[in-house]
Amino acid sequence: MRKQGAAVATLALLALAACGTETGSGAGPGAGSGGDAVRTDLSVTDVHWGVESVTVDGKRTAAPSGAHVEIDSKGRATGNYGCNHFTADVRIDGETITVGPGTSTSMACEKDVERFEAAMSGAFSGELTAAVAKKTLTLTAENGDSIALMAQQPAPLTGTTWTVTTLVSGTVASSLPAGAQEKAHLSFGKDGSVQGTLGCNRFRGTAAVSGSTITFGRIDGTKVMCPAPRMELERELLAILDGRTTYRIDHLTLSLTTENGKGLGASATGTRG
Repeated sequence: MRKQGAAVATLALLALAACGTETGSGAGPGAGSGGDAVRTDLSVTDVHWGVESVTVDGKRTAAPSGAHVEIDSKGRATGNYGCNHFTADVRIDGETITVGPGTSTSMACEKDVERFEAAMSGAFSGELTAAVAKKTLTLTAENGDSIALMAQQPAPLTGTTWTVTTLVSGTVASSLPAGAQEKAHLSFGKDGSVQGTLGCNRFRGTAAVSGSTITFGRIDGTKVMCPAPRMELERELLAILDGRTTYRIDHLTLSLTTENGKGLGASATGTRG
């Protein structure tokens, strides 16, 4: 069982406390007199910390897209290693964060992501010393291993390029077919349009947004043939982008779910000007 160091999200500048949802407004700069000085006396929950990197045995590894940590006011932490989700209980005592045992999903991931997850889950364990400077948070273990994080604002639905990372069926999330990773993306326009790539062919269509729902209309696209894994992904996505779906944005992650339980997960990878 992995030990989860999700306590990481407990410390932040007070100026960052407003970070949380797509519609949340940003906070102004802090009023501290220390400038760039490290601050470890603040305990702020509901801050979304994106993992930048993990350093283990002196080797720094950059985090995959979507890796993050949050904690609620009751000391329950949740996050994502870049592929698998996790939860854990934490205890805060001054600058020390003690990470208790947690749970995580067990979805198969790309090998390099799995290596990162192993490093991060190992670093998120036991007693950690936390230091906050501006929008960054560093957690350091007694043996010198560390995790670098940065506070993140949520990505807007429109104008963001969303790269598809997972397919969902009911409560089961699966990685994309081998050879189809990072091949599919979509972006929504303020004019009610949606466009992108389905894994092989480019497409354009309509997407009416109302509250937490997106209703997709007709989708037109190119007719190119691609290797089987990419065509398989394309068929799955066409079935999802058809009719009424429910959407949710968790900072840099978009989830679309159809009425029959099929869906997709996507990560924000850019913006359209």
